Amino acid sequence: MARTVYVNGEYLPEDQAQVSIFDRGFLMADGVYEVVSVLDGKMIDFDGHLVRLKRSLSELSITNPLSDEDYLAAHRELVARNGIGDGLVYLQVTRGNPGDRDFAYPPADTVPTVVMFTQAKPGLADAPAARTGWKVVSVEDLRWGRRDIKTVQLLYPSMAKMEAKARGVDDAWMVEDGKVTEGTSNNAYIVKDGTIVTRELSHDILHGITRAAVLRFAQEAQMKVEERAFTIAEAQEADEAFVTSASAFVMPVVEIDGAAVGSGTVGPVAKRLREIYIEESRKLAV
Repeated sequence: MARTVYVNGEYLPEDQAQVSIFDRGFLMADGVYEVVSVLDGKMIDFDGHLVRLKRSLSELSITNPLSDEDYLAAHRELVARNGIGDGLVYLQVTRGNPGDRDFAYPPADTVPTVVMFTQAKPGLADAPAARTGWKVVSVEDLRWGRRDIKTVQLLYPSMAKMEAKARGVDDAWMVEDGKVTEGTSNNAYIVKDGTIVTRELSHDILHGITRAAVLRFAQEAQMKVEERAFTIAEAQEADEAFVTSASAFVMPVVEIDGAAVGSGTVGPVAKRLREIYIEESRKLAV
């Protein structure tokens, strides 16, 4: 059975969905996106993703094409039509189709393109990797300077992910000026002497929605949090490491550039934070 997708207000079988070859998202990567996790048929952190979407659109001067209610209704409709219990809803908004190619932005009244689709991920909250942990390698961060805008410019993170796979590990941590920025699609953390350390918010990293929730839950659980940059060497000497993202939740990291982190097994802080995040997110899901 063909998956139902959303394109500019229409629900269509995926093999009938079309976007113009002149769309700025296709020609210029001129668009933004969000990915919302679904557990038990309900969406996790939806409001936070919507706030970040609107911020990304504003930073790029792209008109927000839908109301909050319309975004929520479309997400729910896609989840229902595709029978998603556990999975993801992908949303992309581009500057639209100006009818030709030009580096200059098209007229302000150009209608943005809106695309949404689901991906089924049965057992999303019970990923086997969460029990064994990820191995990561470090790579130079060669992305553009506005990583706080969640754009569809994902070529370099994709290249970094493929380098990691070629080196037989799960992901890459990107490094700039000697300090870790983030993973290919996640925020990075270490734990030392009971303190959770993660890079502070700036233009250098994505302002993760899962990051914000996890740090809030950590503080509510009386865990100490320090927001600052750290080096790969510091990470290798840490007691634990982990990443957070909408699809991985809290994922332990047990090896960095071939060196075991702590005991080389999943640590208690990452394990507990994952449990708290999933439990609390389920309570707040819409």
